Amino acid sequence: MSAVPPTPPIPSRVSGARVKSPELLLAESGADLEGHGLRRTMGLFQLVCFGVGAIVGTGIFVGLSDSVAEAGPAVVLSFVLAAITCIFTAFSFAELGGAIPVSGSSYSFAYATLGERVAFLVGWCLLLEYGVSVSAVAVGWSQYVNELLDSIVGWSLPAALSAGPGDGGVINLPAIVVVMMAAALLVRGIRESARATAAMAVLKIGILVAFCAIAFTAFEDGHLSPFAPQGMAGVTAGASVAFFSYIGFDAITTAGEEVKNPRRNIPIAILICIGVVTLLYCAVALGAIGALGSDAVSDKPAALSLVVDQVTGSSVGGGIIAFGAVVAIASVVLAVMYGQTRILMSMSRDGLVPRVFERVSPKTRTPVANTWIVAVLFAVPAAFSSLDVVVNLTTIGTLAIMAVVNIAVITLRRRNPELKRSFRVPFYPVSPILGVGFCLYLMYGTGWTTWVQFVVFLVVGALVYAGYSRSRSRLVREPQDRTAPGSTEG
Repeated sequence: MSAVPPTPPIPSRVSGARVKSPELLLAESGADLEGHGLRRTMGLFQLVCFGVGAIVGTGIFVGLSDSVAEAGPAVVLSFVLAAITCIFTAFSFAELGGAIPVSGSSYSFAYATLGERVAFLVGWCLLLEYGVSVSAVAVGWSQYVNELLDSIVGWSLPAALSAGPGDGGVINLPAIVVVMMAAALLVRGIRESARATAAMAVLKIGILVAFCAIAFTAFEDGHLSPFAPQGMAGVTAGASVAFFSYIGFDAITTAGEEVKNPRRNIPIAILICIGVVTLLYCAVALGAIGALGSDAVSDKPAALSLVVDQVTGSSVGGGIIAFGAVVAIASVVLAVMYGQTRILMSMSRDGLVPRVFERVSPKTRTPVANTWIVAVLFAVPAAFSSLDVVVNLTTIGTLAIMAVVNIAVITLRRRNPELKRSFRVPFYPVSPILGVGFCLYLMYGTGWTTWVQFVVFLVVGALVYAGYSRSRSRLVREPQDRTAPGSTEG
């Protein structure tokens, strides 16, 4: 006879806030067993590939030119500054992901430390990071689809059907297509999705390594001068743009209920992903500018294909890069949509969003309705939005979430020092404090218009919480001393 799991403790209240204990989160999700009807199929390699799949995409294939426009050749420093911000926060995600391996990621971490109000707003911001970023990534995918079509058949989609109104078109059909394809794969099952993501991650790393090999054959020192034409202000502005290239590494923690040995594998995967991606980004940026110069790369769509075409004198190489970008960006859509559905599943489990988002199909063991709702909701802005608008808003929302995660590490250390942690933030508490500081610094660099948009977005979220979620929270509507799933009452 199997042992009866212990009854989770009653959620505590801190300064009037509804705080959900880590023990209760783990018990409700079945995080150390089989997660909430989900199936544990992802090993460490697949998890690393999933992380790379969530990170490497539009930010480097499309957004590089925008970062170069801000920083010039010093864009390499911009990528390093963005990476440092991510590294400090990655330590915090690694500790919390190993201590509370549930699907909710930063939302659940905030619920366990800072209370329900903050947790809901974090979940609301995650709609920007995991949801709106899908739209941004899909817009970038459309640009490279046209580049690929042009290199293969000498024809591309008309602007009216491949760009939104803000970019001179009517509707972005390729963006809709990639979102729907990702949804179709996700509903089939996590095993199939993980395999596809792993294959695409390996392919796009190979494509970027090949790009570097080609670009460095034409490298000229003179293209790096002047190195920082806009000074440190340009580097900071470039880092705020380049930060979008790193968005997605925290999606690794959303797989907490579908990963084998999550307490070990989640922290390792996060740190490996950040290291690999940072080296790759710096090499690509240095190779692109060294080959053509910053003026030739700045504000150019499909910049990597342009570099290869110029260096090789043929459209074949650019076509290969375009193909790699199409695959790479599609994998980001897949991985980020996965993260969004798991966040909504956790919020639904807590009663903060409608229960349809937590329903898992007994056949595929995936949240089918959740996935299709997310696909429809975010296909709309993908079809009609401008890339620049959604990138800036996504960046500031993600930085705010990362600042909260660093604060959550400090709070949980003080409140639950005995909690089992498979990884501990080095140089604590200096690392999380620096993480908060770097996040605020890059948020400052996004500009006042983005801040206004973000504040309005938060106000709307607060109104949604007050009008809908607060009264429907399961901490209020259900008995607080309910037992863990699978336990018996007697």
